[in-house]
Amino acid sequence: MDLGNFFNSKNVAIVGVSRNPNKIGHVIFRNLIDGEFSGNIFVVNPNVQSILGYVSYKNISQIKEKIDLVIIAVPAKQAVKVVNECGRKKIKDLIIISAGFKEVGNNKLENSLQKAIKKYKLRVIGPNCLGVLNTKNKLDTLFLPHYRLKRPKQGGISFVCQSGAVGSTILDLASREEDGFAKFISYGNAIDVDESDLIEYLASDYDTKVICLYVEAIKDAKKFMKVMKQTTKRKPVIVVKGGMTEEGNKATLSHTGSLAGSAEVYLAAFKQTGMIYAQSLEDMFNYARILEGSIRPKNNRIQIITNGGGYGIICTDAVVNNNLRMAEPSKETKRNLKKYFPPIVILNNPMDLTGDATTERYRLSIEACLNDKNIDVLLLVVLYQTPLITTDVVDVITEFKNMHKKPIIVVSTGGEFTQILKESLQNNGVPCFTYPENAVKSIKALVDYYL
Repeated sequence: MDLGNFFNSKNVAIVGVSRNPNKIGHVIFRNLIDGEFSGNIFVVNPNVQSILGYVSYKNISQIKEKIDLVIIAVPAKQAVKVVNECGRKKIKDLIIISAGFKEVGNNKLENSLQKAIKKYKLRVIGPNCLGVLNTKNKLDTLFLPHYRLKRPKQGGISFVCQSGAVGSTILDLASREEDGFAKFISYGNAIDVDESDLIEYLASDYDTKVICLYVEAIKDAKKFMKVMKQTTKRKPVIVVKGGMTEEGNKATLSHTGSLAGSAEVYLAAFKQTGMIYAQSLEDMFNYARILEGSIRPKNNRIQIITNGGGYGIICTDAVVNNNLRMAEPSKETKRNLKKYFPPIVILNNPMDLTGDATTERYRLSIEACLNDKNIDVLLLVVLYQTPLITTDVVDVITEFKNMHKKPIIVVSTGGEFTQILKESLQNNGVPCFTYPENAVKSIKALVDYYL
């Protein structure tokens, strides 16, 4: 299935654009304009002649230009008529934002919609969905305005999400956390294009480095298994499954009109296909951050470097609890560092640079550990509250990260000053975490995927 038009269209038409700025169609229209979409926009509303200076067409058939993608934002009862019009005009790719189908028990209307889709051999995302976002060309069909939902910066994470509510809030949070996204897709009822089709497309998408999936029910289990087995060999797929409890399963049925199925069956399927199962949305994007920004580790031996003894202990517990191994620095590494460090520095694992640690101590210890064959992953605890660390520690860590010798992960906990430096590191592709436990769980996901 060729899904390229859903992300790379040049001519996009929106059916259902009102002059009322609070209506869904108008919001999508404004988002494309305000987001500086690089293509052409056409609006359809039979009741007005123009909207915001754009000609308003009475129906899709009146548009003479070749349309690549149609976004349908009309009431559910009108959607079937619009789909038939698109079919007759030989427009193949549609996003149906409209809700009011099987998710509210209106199976008859959904069946009518499905017949029209099959008749004209259309490709459809939705209905009952939030739409898609491509951060590269600013194709943004989401019906939530920019002032309420900030869009994330361009990056390597693509998120396929069955729930519009989950997707929208995660996008907003990702924007604040400085996580970079390639694409976002909310696919709703999956009347045609489903999660497997979308992930198969993203597997070949150059801009996508890591795929995240929130799913409540799988449409076609055999197809899903086949696609996932192929995709996880090429790039990581991290999944959060809604409806894992009996009560959640019932809620899924009322949400999308689909039965979620047995938790045990899903977990087995995720494991067999090489997917990374995350128990929470927080874990999902912690894992995505590290899988997007880190290189492949050679093994699972973790070296902790810290300027706070308590944090070193917490990190050690987390490493052991996640079935990772504590590295043993070589005698040569210890001997070389001992020449430059005062006696109070502990040259083991954790390597405690102490509260009077300087940027130079970090530089020397990181360099030594990168060259130590006994060490596979560096976990740096950098507490910026201590007085002798200068802000150029960010440049030091970034420089070593750019050597691509070993994964380097940073833990920094604190307020505004810490947050500024963390964001600077993350903007340079260094995975950063606030809490040691989250960092180590994410390292575990990195190691498990590659090893």
